[in-house]
Amino acid sequence: MSMGLLVQKFGGTAVGDPERIRAVADHIARTVNSGNQVVVVVSAMGKETDELLRLAEDVSSKRPGREMDMLITAGERKAMSLLCMALHDLGVEADSFTGSQAGFLTDTNHQNAKIVEVKPERIQMALSEGRVPVVGGSQGVSVDNDVTFLGRGGSDTTAVALAHAVKADACELYTDVTGVFTTDPRIVPSARLMTNVSFDELLEMTATGCPKPAMRSVEYARTHGVKLHIRSAFTWQEGTWVGEEKVEMEQAIVSAVTHDTSETKMTISGVPDKPGIAASVFRALSDVDVNVDMIVQNTSEDGVTDISFTVPHGDLEASMSIAENLVEDIGASGVSSDTEVARVTVIGAGMRSNPGVAASMFETLAENGINIQMISTSAIRISCMVAENQINEAVQALHETFGLAES
Repeated sequence: MSMGLLVQKFGGTAVGDPERIRAVADHIARTVNSGNQVVVVVSAMGKETDELLRLAEDVSSKRPGREMDMLITAGERKAMSLLCMALHDLGVEADSFTGSQAGFLTDTNHQNAKIVEVKPERIQMALSEGRVPVVGGSQGVSVDNDVTFLGRGGSDTTAVALAHAVKADACELYTDVTGVFTTDPRIVPSARLMTNVSFDELLEMTATGCPKPAMRSVEYARTHGVKLHIRSAFTWQEGTWVGEEKVEMEQAIVSAVTHDTSETKMTISGVPDKPGIAASVFRALSDVDVNVDMIVQNTSEDGVTDISFTVPHGDLEASMSIAENLVEDIGASGVSSDTEVARVTVIGAGMRSNPGVAASMFETLAENGINIQMISTSAIRISCMVAENQINEAVQALHETFGLAES
């Protein structure tokens, strides 16, 4: 690895106990001793965030956003100071910084704040003094001067934003997996570690069920051209590089298969087929922050139609009550939901120039007796909603059809 400026981010499992913290410190020390400058971003230890949330529930039924953010960000503070101590033990000068000290200015949205600006003066000063700055992930200070939390997975976003702000050569996201795989290795043991993936492909993957890295961080990296390296804090091997699409490379038509079991299918039936109805349904849902994903409207028969769409399991109750109220307003006949569904998706930048992927996908599912309930597509993605009890079979069959296994 050539000498450079690196941002290294370590997730919760990577710093889960004292032994892990020392192993991470050792890796950072080796990176520094081989001539690199390093900025570290760290998440809370292991399940710390969950424990803090549980404490809050045990203490009070009133949990104001401001106080929740103050509580949750304590998890990262604990990890960052301990990691600095471990680095000092190895003779590496290191300083810990909260999100606000590191220059993260956010909006005022507690528990899910967005970064407005990063002013990394103190980080740059520490680097110029030959020290290693260790920054608490997923936190900042709002324009109202309150501590804010960036939400789950926010440490990835912290790392990418810092990498952009200090003009790092790469942002390394260390996690408990060795990189990004062609599909979930727990379902398909022959899934292959991808050495390279484009921002667009990874964005589609994280949007359709690939759990890491956090989707927001991939969006930020794509917008600002931050080179990502997703790798393991347990094996330390080379992982997956994420960057701009390489046009000269002969792309595989399909790069990955993802799946998602976190959504429910809702159907509003007997909807009058006239302008403005769909708009009123989805406006009402968006007003309460329900993230609607796939939408299918059947062709009209006798002036009425069915509209089906998917929502996250957690939003089902709110969505049902809104839909039930709407049914009368718009003159529909009823609303139903099905939680026993799952989505399987094939993704690949090569799909843009290769027709026939959809046909192969549908044929494969049909040959395996898997019925398709809904379909949605983008330029480089095709998603199908199928019965949840057939999802593993669907993933395995598609992974094989498109030849993604270890060769």
